[in-house]
Amino acid sequence: MTIQDSPTCSHLNDQVSTVLTLLHQQPELRSQQDTTAVETALHKAIAPQFEIVFAGAFSAGKSMLINALLERELLYSAEGHATGTECYIEYAEPDAERVVLTFLSEAEIRDQVKMLCDRLGISANININNADAREIVITNCQRIIADEKGESKSDRAKQAKGLLLLLEGYAQNCDRIQALQNATYSMEQFNFTNLAEAAGYARRGSNSAVLKRLQYYCHHPLLEDGNVLVDLPGIDAPVKKDAELTYRKIEHPDTSAVVTVLKPASAGDMSSEETELLEKMRQNPSIRDRIFYAFNRIDETWYNPQLRQRLDSLIQTQFRDSQRIYKTSGMLGFYGSQVKQTSGRDRFGLDSIFAESVKGIGGEEETPQFINGFNQYCASSGKLARSEFRVSVNSFETPNENYVRILSDWGQPLLDKLIEDSGIEDFRNAITRYLTEEKRPQLFEALADELQPICILLQNHYSLQRDNLESQPREIDAMKAQELDVLNQELQRIGSEFEDYLTTEINSIIAQEDPEFERDFTRLKTRMVARLDELLHVFSVRDAYKTATGTHPRNATAPFLAVLVEALYYLANELEDVLIEHAQTVVENFCERLFESVKKTDCYRNLYRLLGQDSGLEGRFKALTKTLLELVENEARRECDRYVRESPRFYDEGTFSIYQFRQTLQQTSQTYGAESIVDAEPAIRQLLKLDFEPKVAATIRSNFRQAINQTIKTQVLPLTAQFKLDILQQYDQARAYLEQTLEQEAELKIAKNKEQLSITLAKINTYNEAIKGINACLQSFNLFSKQLPLISLTFDAIEPPAKPDETAPIDAEFESIPDSV
Repeated sequence: MTIQDSPTCSHLNDQVSTVLTLLHQQPELRSQQDTTAVETALHKAIAPQFEIVFAGAFSAGKSMLINALLERELLYSAEGHATGTECYIEYAEPDAERVVLTFLSEAEIRDQVKMLCDRLGISANININNADAREIVITNCQRIIADEKGESKSDRAKQAKGLLLLLEGYAQNCDRIQALQNATYSMEQFNFTNLAEAAGYARRGSNSAVLKRLQYYCHHPLLEDGNVLVDLPGIDAPVKKDAELTYRKIEHPDTSAVVTVLKPASAGDMSSEETELLEKMRQNPSIRDRIFYAFNRIDETWYNPQLRQRLDSLIQTQFRDSQRIYKTSGMLGFYGSQVKQTSGRDRFGLDSIFAESVKGIGGEEETPQFINGFNQYCASSGKLARSEFRVSVNSFETPNENYVRILSDWGQPLLDKLIEDSGIEDFRNAITRYLTEEKRPQLFEALADELQPICILLQNHYSLQRDNLESQPREIDAMKAQELDVLNQELQRIGSEFEDYLTTEINSIIAQEDPEFERDFTRLKTRMVARLDELLHVFSVRDAYKTATGTHPRNATAPFLAVLVEALYYLANELEDVLIEHAQTVVENFCERLFESVKKTDCYRNLYRLLGQDSGLEGRFKALTKTLLELVENEARRECDRYVRESPRFYDEGTFSIYQFRQTLQQTSQTYGAESIVDAEPAIRQLLKLDFEPKVAATIRSNFRQAINQTIKTQVLPLTAQFKLDILQQYDQARAYLEQTLEQEAELKIAKNKEQLSITLAKINTYNEAIKGINACLQSFNLFSKQLPLISLTFDAIEPPAKPDETAPIDAEFESIPDSV
């Protein structure tokens, strides 16, 4: 069943949108549930087209598998030619089959020619519009193919063949190719009368090489219900932008499913491009698990046991969770089905299907790839060992003669066996079954699965909201009594919320998650480092020497150690001033921000509503600020006081500091006057730097931050706990204050509850109507186990109450609400 055949699904888009709108109307719910997956699943369920992309490496056999699925030769497929053509195959009625052809521009062809020439080492600044220049490159390509012993024998030969076809295609179609634009033509403009003629033109290698896009519209049941088969360039195509085109399509939201055509059956292992392809598929939510893995060229494992073992191991280890795995030989399966339509009169297709491939030079026939594969299948695949077929491949006959003789002897039954062994029938049946029977139910099942948590969320929310509103008093006295009854609980809740809020804020400081606090503390750290650099730069040894001799009137000289002591005191005291100043700034800013944020909380507003004031909270914060300033000043003094002592390892043997100390001591001991010490000023500054930099680093990186954190935590958290207790002591004041305004509040609250109940019931009704429509759509696809939940109503009628007359008195409004409320 298609979505067009199901009238119950005609409004599915509006119904799902209604549910999502209801979710988005509830701020407390929309943050709990991401709707992207629902929107993606809905788009897939109602999209008119279902694009199945065939993706894989160059020469993996994508085009051949599509031909095999449709049982007609539409797409170009040849060993050694990496086509960059995009092919889209859509459904058409039998009398409306057609092809639309879009050509590469001349600029694009020129770029591809240059790129391939560079890869092949053909040094030619080719003018593709010059026949002689083209002929030189074509000759070079033919020489490369001959040197490589055939166009399919190596990547170099394949690229040479691709370049040769590109030049030939341009020469044959230059009148249809525009300089910069991609020209598009209908098949009627080529005078083609049917799809077969147009497809035959497009399949010709030289034409395919210059085509950018092909859009086929053909009659096949597999394409009904909007199914579109998409064939794209190989993910390792020689033209980089061709490969990028495939990756972009894999990631595009319009892509609904992917048939991944893989080459390990012939290559032995997954390529890096194939691994990247699998990763990109898994990242596209539009694809989900709609992935088919086709290990093509399976016939190559029939003749190579090692290849077969490696493929089986790969599937068991990397694809063991995948159910849609198929081993195919597209070439044997497709051409086997085509040959079934021939007979001995045309030599089983040699004179019809393979006529172009058989043409050789000098009258000798070439052997088509299928014929070689067929003969090898008969001779050494082992597939016929236990069958009734007794087939011999004679060395004295040519491959074509063997082929004709074998089919003349065994005919259709042998071809049926070949097709069965190729895996194409299983693959086609699986794709057909999925697209015709499983696709739609799975798309709607995915939509239901994504909607389920949203529906449960809305169901619980509206049910709880309705029950809560229904339980509210409708009389003013009852409302007042209820408010007073819960006053103590309200005060307790406010205290708890206040405590939780401040605890969270303090923990964010400790965890370094408060950006503004971190900015302030970073300024402190920056200023401490800068001030140390300044002090070291301006430190005067002469002044320190004068201070040392000034404290000892009897002496006319001072030891180097005395100068060092004065320096230690000087630096420690100066840094202490900086640390105190900026630490207090950090604390002041923190307290100011904290109180401002508290005033914006619901618990603060509710406190004001119940008491008419903040219960002295502002005064408590001012006292807290003063206490914190004193404590951090003491911490700063304690921290910097320790700077006077040398670092523990300052005199350790083997350190640079003790080496510097000894060198400086030796320099200052040359004379007994001030000159030797003053001359050693750079060395003394360096010595002080070695001592103070680790101290300051330890302060700003760990010691002082830990001290501030501990100070804030030990002062703020007890304040919150005490304030929580104090709020509970305000019950009498709160009751007296509340009674003054409670009657007016009760009237407003009753009216608001009635309005909210009406709105809630209307939303429940809207939700139920949308869900009923969605469930009906799911039922049409037999998805009874995926029904989404409805919201039960306690009213006799499902319809919500009419919107009340705003001019009517409150009591009159309540008469319209059933007693069950």
